[in-house]
Amino acid sequence: MNSNSHAAFAPSGVITLTSDFGLTDPFVGVMKGQVLRRFADARIVDLTHAVSVHRPAEAGFWLGRSYAHFPTGTVHVAVVDPGVGSSRRIGVVEGDGHVFLAPDNGLLAGVLQRLATAPVVRHLDPALLASLGLDRPSHTFHGRDIFAPLAADLAAGRLPPERLGAPGATLQPDELAAPRLDADGASGAVVTIDHFGNLLTNLDAGLLTAFDRPLVQVAGRELPLLRTYSDAVAGEYLALINSFGVVEVARSGGNAAAGLGVGPGAPVLVRPRPA
Repeated sequence: MNSNSHAAFAPSGVITLTSDFGLTDPFVGVMKGQVLRRFADARIVDLTHAVSVHRPAEAGFWLGRSYAHFPTGTVHVAVVDPGVGSSRRIGVVEGDGHVFLAPDNGLLAGVLQRLATAPVVRHLDPALLASLGLDRPSHTFHGRDIFAPLAADLAAGRLPPERLGAPGATLQPDELAAPRLDADGASGAVVTIDHFGNLLTNLDAGLLTAFDRPLVQVAGRELPLLRTYSDAVAGEYLALINSFGVVEVARSGGNAAAGLGVGPGAPVLVRPRPA
C-alpha cells in the first residue's frame, strides 16, 4: 500500500526501455539513438523488448516488479502502444524516486500497484512538446519522437517532472482483472510466459499466507506448491513462488506453457489442501 510521503526525483542518468518491438527491426536502436543525441552520457538499460505484442498489462507486470532493482533517479520508458497516433494520452508517474513514461492504456497500472510511496500522476501536456522541439511526431513511432527525447531530458536533469503536466490525473486501469481472495481461495490469471515456458501469474505470494499447504489449479490440473524446480521429478508440473514474488507454474526440466497448452489470460486458482 502506498504511504503518504512522496519520494522526490533526482535524476541519475539511467534510462530503462521496455517494449514489444523485438530486436529484428531497428526500432529499439533508433530510440537509443534519439536518447543519446540529446543526452550523450545517458546509461540505457534494456529491461525487455519481448513483451507480447499489444499487451500493455504484460509490460506493466515486468516494470512494476523490476524498477526497484534500479537506482533512484531512473527514468523508465515503456512503449506497448497499439493506440499510437490516436487520441490516447501519455501517462507520467513519479514515485519511489523514479519517473515512468508510458501510453495511458493500462500499462502503468502495474507500476501504481507496486509503489511504496504515494505517487504523483500526470498526463503529458501536449503544449510542452512544441517548447522542446517535439511538436511534429510521426503518427506511428512515438517511442522515437516523444518518449525517447522526454526520457533523455528528464535523465539529464534539464526537464523536471513537474513540467510534464498537472498532477492529479487518473490513468486507465489494467486490462487484466485484479486477483480475488475469498473463502474458496485466491483466483488470478497468467500474465506472461518467460523464456523457459514458465507461466507467471498475477498472484502475489502474500495472498497465499492464509492457506495451509496450498494447491494451485491450472488447465484442469492440481499442482503442489514447492520450493524450487528440482523439488519435482523431471517432467512433472509444479507451482512455486518465483524470484519476483508471484506464483509461477513450471515443468521440471521442461516447458509448462507448451505442455499445458495455456497462455496469458488463463485462469489460475490457489486453494487450501483438503484436510
